[in-house]
Amino acid sequence: SVLRRLVPRYLGGIKQGAVFDGKLETLIGIDFGRLAGWNGLKLFGNILHLQGNGGPGRNLVGNLNTISNIEALPTTRLSELWLQQSFLGGLASLRAGQLVVDTEFLFSQYFSFFITSDLPTNPAVNIPSGGAAYPLSTPGIRLKVEPTPQTTFLLSVLNGDPAGPGLNDPEERNRYGLNFRVNDPPFVISEFQYRYNQDPHSTALAGGIRFGGWHHFGTFDDLRFDTVGNSLASPLSTGVARRLKGNDGIYAVLDQQLYRPPGGDANSGVLLFGRAAYSPPDRSLNDFYFDAGIIFAGMIPARPADAFGASFLYAHMSDRARGLDRDMRLFRGLRMPLRDYELSFEFTYGASIVPGWTVYPTAHLIFHPGGNVPAPRSPTESIKNAVVIGVR
Repeated sequence: SVLRRLVPRYLGGIKQGAVFDGKLETLIGIDFGRLAGWNGLKLFGNILHLQGNGGPGRNLVGNLNTISNIEALPTTRLSELWLQQSFLGGLASLRAGQLVVDTEFLFSQYFSFFITSDLPTNPAVNIPSGGAAYPLSTPGIRLKVEPTPQTTFLLSVLNGDPAGPGLNDPEERNRYGLNFRVNDPPFVISEFQYRYNQDPHSTALAGGIRFGGWHHFGTFDDLRFDTVGNSLASPLSTGVARRLKGNDGIYAVLDQQLYRPPGGDANSGVLLFGRAAYSPPDRSLNDFYFDAGIIFAGMIPARPADAFGASFLYAHMSDRARGLDRDMRLFRGLRMPLRDYELSFEFTYGASIVPGWTVYPTAHLIFHPGGNVPAPRSPTESIKNAVVIGVR
């Protein structure tokens, strides 16, 4: 009886339980240069078959930062479907079709080791329906220019809402990936990349940097004030949030090898990564985001294919949103928590069983799930800190 009372306090989150996530991905690629003599033209498509009961975040924790990067509602959905034409002797390419941004933009070479690796919370919570990122995609075009083997310029213009308007889960509004929306305000993102010492035969420390920015051309609600400047919590409020034109974000990504073992490649040794992003606090629930981590890959002589690492994700809640919480306390007398931040940690080991089969035991600590928001069953208390233990 004592144990049953203590365990929920320790495990935290919305509730305790076990979940299963599964993703089966079917890929198709056609090179029309080999097939029909149309050099530089390629077709790519992938279909996701998603299993399970929705993942740990949706069902148990109530978090904002990613816990499982394959978490999604069970369904079979079209992800990407695009044509790409290369030109200028392969130095540039233009891609058009059903696209995502998280496979090329805001991507960290080393963070991909972790189960939490995903599109950052900023911009994910600041763009309608989470933007064109797993598991959702949307029509768009992407230009890629690689003037040197070390440098890349990326520019993409996409439909700004992959699921369309609504209050229910975006994955339910676009259940099979077949909405093909083209009339929403556009979303534009661009990025510059520079990589160094990536050659397998190099002995210098490898790494890369990325700088980028995005703009959404839609309209967004002010998080605190109404159309006449009163707090949305005030009795004098019109009840209609002030509408703000557009939303923006800037970001940077760093990957750096700290130690390269003799004969090792760019993905071995001691590896460090970090990503930071910022958006205006008056219309962005998450105005500042930062993640970082360290990986030790191939450092155990008896197990050269194993790796282990630790990472954290920090999402600061907008001061404008926190101001509304204070107003709710002042004007309505609600004893509600004040939103501040969500901080999560991941500790993961990648154990190579045989070539092609790796098992990842993982543990996560989540502080202030949802950014210190009210618990579903107790609106005067915040969701408790949570522990998630799993294996992939």
